[in-house]
Amino acid sequence: MDNVTDLQLLLRSHHPLLVVPVSDEERFVDIVRTAAAATHLDMWVWTVTRGLARDGLEAMYGTKQLQTALDFIGERDGPGVYMLADVHPQLTDPVIVRRIKEIATSLGVGSTIIITGPGIETPPELESMAHSWRLRPPDRNELRDLVARTLRDLADRGFLVAVGPQHVDGIVTSISGLTIHQAERIVQGMALDDGTIDEDDLPQIARAKADILSEDGIVELVEADTGTLDDVGGLDTLKNWLSVRREAMLRESGERLDPPRGVLLTGVPGAGKSFVAKTLARTWQRPLVLLDPAHLYSKYLGESEQRLRRALETVDAMAPVVLWIDEIEKGFARTGDGDGGASARILGTLLRWMQERTTDVFVVATANDVTALPPELARKGRFDEVFFVDVPGDAARREILESHLEHRAIDKGTLDLSALVDETTGFTGAEIETAIVAALYASVAADTAVTQSSLMAEIESTIPITVSRREEITRLRTWADERALRA
Repeated sequence: MDNVTDLQLLLRSHHPLLVVPVSDEERFVDIVRTAAAATHLDMWVWTVTRGLARDGLEAMYGTKQLQTALDFIGERDGPGVYMLADVHPQLTDPVIVRRIKEIATSLGVGSTIIITGPGIETPPELESMAHSWRLRPPDRNELRDLVARTLRDLADRGFLVAVGPQHVDGIVTSISGLTIHQAERIVQGMALDDGTIDEDDLPQIARAKADILSEDGIVELVEADTGTLDDVGGLDTLKNWLSVRREAMLRESGERLDPPRGVLLTGVPGAGKSFVAKTLARTWQRPLVLLDPAHLYSKYLGESEQRLRRALETVDAMAPVVLWIDEIEKGFARTGDGDGGASARILGTLLRWMQERTTDVFVVATANDVTALPPELARKGRFDEVFFVDVPGDAARREILESHLEHRAIDKGTLDLSALVDETTGFTGAEIETAIVAALYASVAADTAVTQSSLMAEIESTIPITVSRREEITRLRTWADERALRA
């Protein structure tokens, strides 16, 4: 359901009071205007600078004071929609709050007051009658209209617009997840840069979006250029599981199958959990969005949950997409009451989203210490499956060795791969890569080729994590024996 249809239903349901956090006021006014017209209601807007005005007309004299405007609303006959813009500073006044409550209680059928503001919260006095509603990010139809309108405007202003209808969907995909103003600014910026907007600008649009998404550090658009799942050594059970889901969704033409929801990958640090997320996005040809739980927390009450909510709304708007939550235990492990309950609230926000979302977002969550996660997050239903990623076996280590040697143009024909496989028993993929890179540095510095002996020297000087953190790894393996599938 789109925003206009949703708001129409609320207006027809005779809700006397709506509380709507709004950051893009111009877009919200258009939505209210459309919904009010569709329900045959007069629309009124109050701002502290203009006062109360019927949409498109001059403001009523003397209504810049909110108290006066509320008195006018309370005395007016006939149904209507009354939007009070940026009213949140006024809600600290108990007289104003009481007056809103009295008017909302006495409004006739068909009238609704909408109070708005960035990050607005419902005062406790109004909670029994207020309905909180959130504006969804622009959907593809709204963005497609924006792109078409913006391209026409640029052409009318003399810019060379060399993109056809076949490119519009690509532009829409590139700007999905942004606000209307952000999207419009990016598209216009591409033309202003060189006087032209053409097919060559499409990658720049994607990069510009990535810059905007990463501004607050919570979500980041990741360039997934690390190969495909075929490049992942070992992990055959996990790769087969993912392949089956993908193939089933490509073949499904009815509505029998819901999109797969995601997986939780836990296990030995450095064993390839993050690599799976990156290669999966490229294999499925979807954008990869990284959510960093460490950046969620704010010192201000309620801000942490709002940050997470905004991030998830952005991800929903980008669907279909792969969402990578790296080291999920850093942001969603229970920490008691020492943080004022913020961890419990953001956990609740995430759980509700995971349970209720209908968008095609596949979640790949990684955890080095799954025992730190609350049981309600790790259980089935939140994720389709929980996989334990252990250090690679002999065959997988050979694949990893061959992949890294080939990637760095090291002649494996001069090497005894079987001996290297034996010597790296207990190593993670990351540790194998580090040893190869170290040997390559040494060979370049000495102006010689990488040899068996130089590789063996680097491997022998490495203490693998299965040795340095043996007790912790043993504990994780014991946990996985009964609670996870071996990847």
